[in-house]
Amino acid sequence: MDEYMSAPRVWGLMCPGSREEVTRARRWTRDILNNHPCADDAELIVSELGSNALTHTASGSPCGTFQLTLSLSPRTVAISVTDEGGHPEEEVVPTEADPDDTHGRGLTIVMALARRLDITGSQHGRTVTAQLVAPEQAGVTTC
Repeated sequence: MDEYMSAPRVWGLMCPGSREEVTRARRWTRDILNNHPCADDAELIVSELGSNALTHTASGSPCGTFQLTLSLSPRTVAISVTDEGGHPEEEVVPTEADPDDTHGRGLTIVMALARRLDITGSQHGRTVTAQLVAPEQAGVTTC
C-alpha cells in the first residue's frame, strides 16, 4: 500500500510564553524548511511574529503561549502565529519607526518579505499569517 501524503503539508508547534521559545521556533522552522528557497525569510518572519506575540499580547505572560503553524507546498510557505490576545486597546497595524527606535519594525519587515499578510481575530486572540512564494526559476535562492 502506498503512503498517502497530502499537499500542502502542515506542522504545528505550541510554544510557552518565554523569549527562549522564539529561538526554538526559529530552529524548528529551519529544520522543517531545510534547503527550501524561502527558509531564511520564513525564519525571520517566525522570529518577528513570535516576538510580537510575546511583547504585545497575553502570550508573553508567565502562563501564556503562542502557536506556530507552517504549511508547505512545493512553492509556497505559509507561516501563522496565533497569540492569546489580551490587549483590546491595541490595533495590529504596521507602524513607521523612527530611525533611532530599537523596536517597531516587525510587521513592516514581514510585509516586505511576504507575498501576502493576513491578520484575523480580536482581543481574544489573533492569528497573523504570512505567505511566501518561491521563485519559479531553478537555482534562485530568494523569495
